[in-house]
Amino acid sequence: MHLDLTGRRALVTGGRRGLGKAIAAALAAAGAGVAISHEGAHDADEAQATAAAIGARAALPADLADPLAPARLVQAVATALGGAPDLLVCNAAFEQRVALEAIDPLGADLHWAVNVRASLLLVRAALPGLRQGGQGRVLLLGSVQQWRPNPHQLAYAASKAAIGNLGRNLARQLGGQGLTVNILCPGAIATEGNAAALADPAYRQAVEARIPAGRLGRAEDVAAAAVFLCSPAAAYVNGAELLVDGGLAA
Repeated sequence: MHLDLTGRRALVTGGRRGLGKAIAAALAAAGAGVAISHEGAHDADEAQATAAAIGARAALPADLADPLAPARLVQAVATALGGAPDLLVCNAAFEQRVALEAIDPLGADLHWAVNVRASLLLVRAALPGLRQGGQGRVLLLGSVQQWRPNPHQLAYAASKAAIGNLGRNLARQLGGQGLTVNILCPGAIATEGNAAALADPAYRQAVEARIPAGRLGRAEDVAAAAVFLCSPAAAYVNGAELLVDGGLAA
């Protein structure tokens, strides 16, 4: 199986930590030149340290709630990597865990802006580079919540369902232009973001009991699937929603 990404240029949004960091590290290990994005000045030092640790060539700020940020980010990546990205991983997301009664308009808007609108605008901005060479790859990060929504993450789950629709639509529109669009859907994955909750043994046991594989996923599980979908081996995979969830959605 051909998973060598030497000569490819990748943008991974939200690559400072968690799944984005693991995906960016795996793409770099496969030979790609990688740039990661982070939110802004407050997390710049950590993002730069991450980039150095995983072999990424650049860590670039981008507030993806700003509708102008995606185009600026893609241009910055082209400058940093010496050419437009031909691998695009839309991983950055806003996630708010609140009950229906506690959802505020700003939070609802941020779920749409960061999770859905930014992904759409990133694909649009990156399209010229994705078309070049006939091997462009777009990878949108969905979620197991497209099938098993958490009632305390209503807006987040709805935004991820929208990502599934967006990805399938883009796959139909762009599939004949030498590129593919797929949706990678993680399940319950242990990351820095949920470490505090998973430190409770009773909660962790309850989560693992719902997973047929009997364990939480690792960020590396998701990253391995991402490398495959970005590689020449996945040239005929287009519009797929690949669950990496240990069977949670089954």
